[in-house]
Amino acid sequence: MTEAALRAKQVETAEGNASSPRWEEDALGFLIAPIGKEEFLENYYERKPLINIRNAPDRYADLLTLDMLDHFINSADLREGMIDLTNHKNRIERDDYINEDGRISRATVAEEYLRGSTIILPQFHDSMFNLGEFCRALEEVLTCHMQTNIYLTPQPEEDSTGNQGFPPHYDNHDVFVMQLSGSKAWRIYGTAVETPFRGEQFELGRHEAGEVTQSFTLNAGDCLYLPRGIMHDAENVGAAPSLHITVGLITKTWADLLLESISELALTSPDFRRSLPAGFANRDFDREKARGHFAKLVRQIADGAGMDSAFDLLADNFIRGRRPNVSGVISASAVTRADDRYRRRRFVPWNVADDEGKLILIGPGGDLEFDAEAGDALDVALSGAPFTAADLPNGNPAELIRILWAAGYLERLDS
Repeated sequence: MTEAALRAKQVETAEGNASSPRWEEDALGFLIAPIGKEEFLENYYERKPLINIRNAPDRYADLLTLDMLDHFINSADLREGMIDLTNHKNRIERDDYINEDGRISRATVAEEYLRGSTIILPQFHDSMFNLGEFCRALEEVLTCHMQTNIYLTPQPEEDSTGNQGFPPHYDNHDVFVMQLSGSKAWRIYGTAVETPFRGEQFELGRHEAGEVTQSFTLNAGDCLYLPRGIMHDAENVGAAPSLHITVGLITKTWADLLLESISELALTSPDFRRSLPAGFANRDFDREKARGHFAKLVRQIADGAGMDSAFDLLADNFIRGRRPNVSGVISASAVTRADDRYRRRRFVPWNVADDEGKLILIGPGGDLEFDAEAGDALDVALSGAPFTAADLPNGNPAELIRILWAAGYLERLDS
């Protein structure tokens, strides 16, 4: 399908923004509408690109704008790792803009940007609250860590080709690309590696782009979903700077689950814990006996490896790895009044486990321990419905509220 046909087809539905949910209501639906979650997961996720032409230039304005980014670069204490520069035409080294103390030179960043370099801000959702909330909302749906990179590419000079940060390459994680301002021309090539591992980095000279399979331009408000392993490149082709957010999906794989289940099996089976045979690295080592032991281990995996406990561990570790959201806790009164109303925060994952009569609340940042009698009160407090201290069937509701509020589980509602 040509780019003109693609736009004609999707602009028809994008008058359709009324039917698209807000990101606070459904973060995934916000990105993929007009298609639904089931269709996306069945037909696109880890399979093929999804290009959504929106005709809605202000769609992402509450997440980030060029003015917000300009203010951050000019006001933040910029340290190594907070900004990167790249230029496909003129290679830039970090030493060119980072001094010996690890501070980033704003003036050098600005100068290189004016020379055509792309400014990259990694993990920017850690610095912008709404962008962080958006990532937490996506994590709730997809159960994977989200990372963000912000890319700001200057407009090309007159009578020159577009500015480009990277040559054709693939990413080893799936991405959503949200175009905030300006225009960027994309080219998609073949699949270099199907669903690569996190460690399978693109290598220039080894992975070839092949023929272009799709080409299109993203304008402000448009979105692209691109599975990992697919070769692609992009360049700014508009008369204004191109600003986009790339949201990377850092997933757990079936291999991760299987490795965890084998690790658990090894705790109960000494056969897995035995050392490899002495001299196994020698060129004349006879591997026949080792093959027999390996076959025995494979049979034990088939007979004894269990999914559920490994599944539970990966799920709980994912929840623990989220960042607590304590917005408003410091600025509000520390005193809990009888008529104060609370509610569980949006996008806060949690689970409860029983540990020898104690309740362990598993959540962002780590675990909290409660007596078993607090179970009913926790059910009320974490239900998502508004409540007051009087609604908690617990001997010390104010203390339970204080613990949950300080840990980022609750928000205080206006009375």
